[in-house]
Amino acid sequence: MTFNDGDFLEVQYTAWSASDSRLVSTTDEATAKKEGIYDKDNTYGPVLVVLGSKGVIKGLDKELHGMGLNETKKVTFKPEEAFGERVEELVRIMPIAEFRKHDIDPYPGLQVNLDNFTAVVKSVNSGRVVVDANHPLAGREITYEIKIVKNLTNEGEKITALGKTTALTVTKVESKDRVVKLSFDKSITKNADYFMGKANLIAGIFTYFKNVDKVDVEEEYVRPEEPKEKK
Repeated sequence: MTFNDGDFLEVQYTAWSASDSRLVSTTDEATAKKEGIYDKDNTYGPVLVVLGSKGVIKGLDKELHGMGLNETKKVTFKPEEAFGERVEELVRIMPIAEFRKHDIDPYPGLQVNLDNFTAVVKSVNSGRVVVDANHPLAGREITYEIKIVKNLTNEGEKITALGKTTALTVTKVESKDRVVKLSFDKSITKNADYFMGKANLIAGIFTYFKNVDKVDVEEEYVRPEEPKEKK
């Protein structure tokens, strides 16, 4: 079996820097804990990959096209197929005053967003700050162990999986006559992250489902309990 652009796949992977075997990313919680990169705020388990959408590195997308369901493969990608070559022009020296204008106290490792670019502070010395806008893994060969665990074919499954990529749990998905109806019951917390995730999900539906002309959203809210008066 081979897959095509637009296919929705759930994929497990673990990735290492090929030069020093340092683990850089994994979907497996046990592996993350063992290698000391566990993040309690991260959700582990298979991730959604929409082939051809540029959601993963070029080499990985190409490799997944030719794999079979439940096949496991280990492959090393050159920088041009991974996170790109390092570009020295993306390393800049900036006066510390530029950071102070934004109430930022720079230190090595700090990620900053200045002048419409995201960079990492590499050093701070004598009023000068060196920042690097290259991807942290740029210039490196990366080894991936990958496995396709599911090929999503049902539209409702695809949309539910798409919601999870924006940390959004859809209670119910219905589709009829080019209209998709999304339901979010009272168990879903309606905070700022929810509204941002909902907007991103709707944008994703219009991007990937050309047969959909309209998205309706049904939301359920319950009045908060009044605080009990102290006796």
